[in-house]
Amino acid sequence: MQTILGANGQIGEELARELKRNYTSDIRIVSRNAKKVNDTDTVFSADLSDRGKAIEAVKGTEIAYFTLGLPMDTDLWEKQFLTILKNVIEACKINGTKLVFFDNTYMYPQNNEVLTEHTQFAPVGRKGRVRKQMADMLLKEMEAGTIEAVICRAPEFYGPGKTQSITNSLIFNAIKEDKKLKVPLRDDKLRSLIWTPDASRATALIGNTPDAYGQTWHLPVDDNKLSYNKFIALTSQIYGKEFGYSVIPNLAFKIGSLFNKNVKELLELLPRYKYDNLFDDSKFRKRFPEFQITPYRQGIEQIKKEQLTLIK
Repeated sequence: MQTILGANGQIGEELARELKRNYTSDIRIVSRNAKKVNDTDTVFSADLSDRGKAIEAVKGTEIAYFTLGLPMDTDLWEKQFLTILKNVIEACKINGTKLVFFDNTYMYPQNNEVLTEHTQFAPVGRKGRVRKQMADMLLKEMEAGTIEAVICRAPEFYGPGKTQSITNSLIFNAIKEDKKLKVPLRDDKLRSLIWTPDASRATALIGNTPDAYGQTWHLPVDDNKLSYNKFIALTSQIYGKEFGYSVIPNLAFKIGSLFNKNVKELLELLPRYKYDNLFDDSKFRKRFPEFQITPYRQGIEQIKKEQLTLIK
């Protein structure tokens, strides 16, 4: 059996589909209000901040995938994330379960540095510090040999369906709602964006590759890195409509944060938009050369097709 912890977000759902397609039909879906993704899934509703529930959630499981997310609420992250991960690690130890940890880049420095699996953690802000503590906790267990685990790290998302990201919110959701597109801070800096189905497919592949464990892997992105002005130009070409956009300055975010909690939660993530965001996935490409990475054109075309289908 393979179990997905936090399975009803975009990454977890795509992961469940990929596991069913290529690896196993014996899949357990775990979340607070668990729902099947595939007809053959079993479900287990659990709050993983409860140690006993975490142990029960992975019982009988060969591989557990930690794709659990929490709302963008710093206080909640500090209160719950470390406890949840600690419980999951203990549960995997007790049950002899391998752990695949789906991670983000919040703990990395937000500057022009090329980001590799060996980049030193230098978080900006409280959420970044939480993600650093989580990664450090698991790395310590991996180095001690107390758990068989692997870290799969992804940069900012873009994608179909439930994908939540700054890019989806300010560009594709704006298109859907016929609003003017917006770009944070700079439109001329290169971005590393991962197509969410690729992130899930790559995570499933790593999880089912025995010699991939004991390491950190950067998940694959289109190597044709685009700035937002080029990304929006490509989007305009695909949609057959010229999309105008505005660049939101840092001051506007700071003022907005005084009145809007969601904007306030974004502030610590903004520095990365002042610089080229260069995410190095060469380790993955070398190990898995047959993996087909979705180019931006294909991804944007799929988002357009999905939006047109919803309109109909």
